Amino acid sequence: MIYPNGSMALRDVSLEVARGECLAILGTSGSGKTTLLKMVNRLLDPTAGEVVVGGRPTIAWDPIRLRRSIGYVIQEVGLMPHLDVLANVGLVPRILGMSRPERAGRAEEMLRLVGLDPSRFGRLRPHQLSGGQRQRVGVARALA
Repeated sequence: MIYPNGSMALRDVSLEVARGECLAILGTSGSGKTTLLKMVNRLLDPTAGEVVVGGRPTIAWDPIRLRRSIGYVIQEVGLMPHLDVLANVGLVPRILGMSRPERAGRAEEMLRLVGLDPSRFGRLRPHQLSGGQRQRVGVARALA
C-alpha cells in the first residue's frame, strides 16, 4: 500500500485467518496495523496486490456487506458514551434489525463470553468502566 504522498504503508504482507479465528495485530506505532485493517474492511483499497475475504477479493464485495461480515475491534474502543454496556453491545444487531429480546440475549451472551457479568456491568455507562473492561465490551460488540 502506497499513500498518495508516495510513502510506503505496507509491503509484502500475507496472512490467512480462518473463519471463527481471532487475530491480534501487534507492531510499533506507524508500522501499518491500522492501514492493514482498513484494507481488510475496505476503508482503503490496496494500491497493489489484493485482499481476499471469504474467497473473494474485497473490491468485489459491497463495502457495507463486507464490513458487516467482519468483527473489528479498534484500540480506542469507540463505545457510545450515552449508551449503557448492553446497548453498546447490541448496537450492530439493532442496526441489522434483530428484535429487542434477541438483541438483549445476544448482548448478555457476548458479555459472558468476554468475562463480564451482564447483571453487574450491563447498565453501566462506558465512563464507569476500567480501560480493560471497555476493551472487553468492544470485543463483545464486535462478536455480537
